[in-house]
Amino acid sequence: MDVNIDVINAGTGYGGVAEKLLHNGMNVSSLRTNAVLTYDEWKDIDTVVLQEAHRRLGGVNDLIERGLVRTGGGLGSTVLQWQDASDTDDAEVNMDGVSRSAKDRQEFDTNYLPLPIIHRDFGFSIREIEASRNHNASQPLDLSMAEEASRKVAEKAESVLFNGLSTYSMGSNGGIIYGYTDHPDRNTQTLSQNWDASGKTGQEILTDVITAKQALINDRHYGPFMLYIPTAYESVLDDEFSTQYPRSIRSRLLELEGLQGIKVSDFLTANNIVMVSMQSTVVRMIEGLPLTTVQWETEGGMQVNFKVMTIMVPQIRSTQANRSGIVHIS
Repeated sequence: MDVNIDVINAGTGYGGVAEKLLHNGMNVSSLRTNAVLTYDEWKDIDTVVLQEAHRRLGGVNDLIERGLVRTGGGLGSTVLQWQDASDTDDAEVNMDGVSRSAKDRQEFDTNYLPLPIIHRDFGFSIREIEASRNHNASQPLDLSMAEEASRKVAEKAESVLFNGLSTYSMGSNGGIIYGYTDHPDRNTQTLSQNWDASGKTGQEILTDVITAKQALINDRHYGPFMLYIPTAYESVLDDEFSTQYPRSIRSRLLELEGLQGIKVSDFLTANNIVMVSMQSTVVRMIEGLPLTTVQWETEGGMQVNFKVMTIMVPQIRSTQANRSGIVHIS
């Protein structure tokens, strides 16, 4: 799985890909053509790609479903620039409105976020395509490679949301791509005992979650909240909470005010838990390019190549006072 900004722009070994993009304002639709594939064949590929991606995009889909997305930019945008503002004094309260309130000015810090392309390739020879159109051969086009490419792209986007991509930067002002578990301003909390440890009670798990929620409230983030747990804790939450409360631990947690859901993420390492206040001031998904499949030919047109690609990068935000709407429990 590659995360690269140059592979499309350079056009190396890709025939006229770079020329097509530059002549069409970097619009990737110029790389989607019916010259080789039929409309129905493209439809089949797109269906497989989108279905598989949706299945693997858990945390990303949570942001999309809540409208926590900033779209636009396309291939021509390589860095997002935004500013964090400081707080100001409180508003005045009086009966006549005559006395002057404070005129303090907000201070702004400029931040930069690189916008790399996440992509994975697959391809068919023209013989495979022709064989799939031969009804007597009964060999429909095998789309397992498209499904695998989509899965890899989706998994990389999901991994970046949870774990960041701190090793990747672009230029002196490229910034760093942080995730839920590595942003420097996130709240951190230490487990006194792992949730799957022998003897760990439902009440102790509830206390851990209440403590995390209070940390977010203390940082002026009031929800709604999502709780993400590693795979090993899925069955733990199905255990009975207590003899006095003969329902699951999960059911008891979901009774907490503001907690909208609990999801398992296989991108969280063992004994790592994340609680997020689902607000645009905490996190947004920057969707420079929605999940797209493009096509080009090589080997004199004998090989048809495809690339599943997206520009999907988390923008983890905090205030100048280092207040964050994320708690990382480990």
